[in-house]
Amino acid sequence: MFGKRKSFGGNTQNPTHSAIKPAQPESGKLPASRLSSGAVQTGGENPKPPQSPPQQTAAASLGKQDEYDVNEDISGGHDEEYYQTKSTVFNALIDSIDLSQLATMEMEAAREEIRDIVSEIISLKSIIMSISEQEDLLDDICNDVLGYGPLEPLLARDDIADIMVNGSQSCYIEVNGKVKNTNVRFRDDAHLMNVCQRIVSQVGRRVDESSPICDARLPDGSRVNVIAPPLAIDGAALTIRKFKKDKLTLAQLVKFGSISQPGSDLLRILGRVRANVLISGGTGSGKTTLLNCLTAFIDRDERVITCEDSAELQLQQPHVVRLETRPPNLEGEGEITMRDLIKNCLRMRPERIIVGEVRGPEAFDLLQAMNTGHDGSMGTLHANSPREALSRLESMITMGGYSLPSRTIREMIVSSIDVVVQAARLRDGSRRITHVTEILGLEGDVIVTQDIFLYDILGEDENAKIIGQHRSTGITKPKVAERARYFNEEAALVEALEAANPTAQKSA
Repeated sequence: MFGKRKSFGGNTQNPTHSAIKPAQPESGKLPASRLSSGAVQTGGENPKPPQSPPQQTAAASLGKQDEYDVNEDISGGHDEEYYQTKSTVFNALIDSIDLSQLATMEMEAAREEIRDIVSEIISLKSIIMSISEQEDLLDDICNDVLGYGPLEPLLARDDIADIMVNGSQSCYIEVNGKVKNTNVRFRDDAHLMNVCQRIVSQVGRRVDESSPICDARLPDGSRVNVIAPPLAIDGAALTIRKFKKDKLTLAQLVKFGSISQPGSDLLRILGRVRANVLISGGTGSGKTTLLNCLTAFIDRDERVITCEDSAELQLQQPHVVRLETRPPNLEGEGEITMRDLIKNCLRMRPERIIVGEVRGPEAFDLLQAMNTGHDGSMGTLHANSPREALSRLESMITMGGYSLPSRTIREMIVSSIDVVVQAARLRDGSRRITHVTEILGLEGDVIVTQDIFLYDILGEDENAKIIGQHRSTGITKPKVAERARYFNEEAALVEALEAANPTAQKSA
């Protein structure tokens, strides 16, 4: 499996030592040509394992006490000596293999080949490790070569919502709504950039000094943003918004307390009766998750077209067309914007148009689509309240250079959007649906809205967890009831609102 070579990453050349005879390549293995020729040092004193770095400062030691050990449930974490050993073995591995031939192999066969080579390197360098440490080392190096390196254990965990890498030596995660520092480290900035390149290249994009900002996605739909030097001063910043492997449903949102059962029935009806819905909320409030839940109630015979910057929606209907924007090339040409996608949608005979996130002038095109026979269209935007969502929508249309009077834009909003659903992440890290608000019309130049479903904060428990309740505002015949009547859902709508009305429950 190994050919002759002078050294393995750091071993000094000693021509007096005997050379290992090259073994014949086994079936399914990489050929021996992947290795350079020379002699391997095997005799003499065993090389000492890498020494630990100098004593850390008190401040650094204090910071490590607050770190969240992501390997806690697997291996109990590793010390600095382990990472130095890993770096040494990895460098020897890279010197020893032919990456072009490795790329032609199946994933499992490549992993087995790498494990064999790494085991041989450990033996030749006489590195003393426990069995568990050696297994961890084998897995880590396989992840470095074939996967996403130190991010692999984070991506494998379904309880992590966000991964935030701030340079090669700093990584944070969000667990249960709280941000925590971790003990995840990259070897250096080059290692981090290699992982970033591997991620973005899967969707035909790139990130380097000439194109330092990139949005991409992982195969499971997780959203990725990379900003590289020189824009990121302390090394590349990588942010991953993870998607759960098990797609959330409204029933699970009820279980988690994000919405009550009557509120879930209300959202189901809104999706069923083809109401035009705008989902607003802050960053990390669960807008995309909620949009996925609402689309579950689209009829299976409807033609749905989705437009996104990075494809992450996971619709379950059979007749779905997914579209994704494209950044410009090196010459600054070939860009396909969200506006281009939405305009093209109108020529594709859609019944519903779903926009992953409205960020700019495409808001005008979405409103046009909602108002021209594409009932049941949905989109999300960043806003802290339903009223603010409508103001932001108006601002984004103005950003597109349309010289329209404010009243005309507001008339478009009123005639296009039926309901605004507000999602929020509260201070204890929990996510709640806080408003379901109808758009009624215009009074003068003011858009008139009414809340039909709210979340009231009542206090907090001994663990600082917020206690609250979802309730209807007592309006049992909202404007959307007309649509519900057409789809034979009016009785279910009234029942859901009455069930959520605490005043009605007390009188009963």
